[in-house]
Amino acid sequence: MLNQLPPLLGFVAPSGTGKTTLITAIIPLLKQYGLNIALIKHSHHDFDIDYPGKDSYRFRKAGASSVMVVSSYRRALITEFDDKKEPTLAEQLTFFTQKDIDLILVEGFKNEKIPKIQLYRSDLLSACVVMNDPELLAIAADIPLDLLTSPVKLDINKPQQIAEFIVSWLHTVNINKLSTFSDKADAF
Repeated sequence: MLNQLPPLLGFVAPSGTGKTTLITAIIPLLKQYGLNIALIKHSHHDFDIDYPGKDSYRFRKAGASSVMVVSSYRRALITEFDDKKEPTLAEQLTFFTQKDIDLILVEGFKNEKIPKIQLYRSDLLSACVVMNDPELLAIAADIPLDLLTSPVKLDINKPQQIAEFIVSWLHTVNINKLSTFSDKADAF
């Protein structure tokens, strides 16, 4: 199933490293290349995307297993899980609308077998660089990692550099829109 999807690229790091901050800086840069980006985020916490007083919240609290809210602007699907097991990436990707998506960014799901960029911040002493992942494409860090010969080393504080790396990587995985965004890539 996964080989029918657009390319997946994971961002992995301990909580507090800045995954969300970096990804939100990279998405508009990738959009400048003409890419349509989707994102899936794994959370270890319980969360709500709706709130008391909204119809979707009321339907869910009344016992609806799934609630979909649709407008001419967007769609949201909220599904309650009876079984509290950790979700797999493959299971969740089946719910994605893949039409016109060029790249799916994945925050978390660190143990999944997908290409990934690991983030490292020197002030998070508990965070270490994991080199034994064959899917690791690059490490984005806030300090030089001179001891490493591979994978690619990127500056976590330079989203443009990371976006350019992603576009270059996309060229190697032969996505459909190569001709659409290659001219834009040359402009950077």
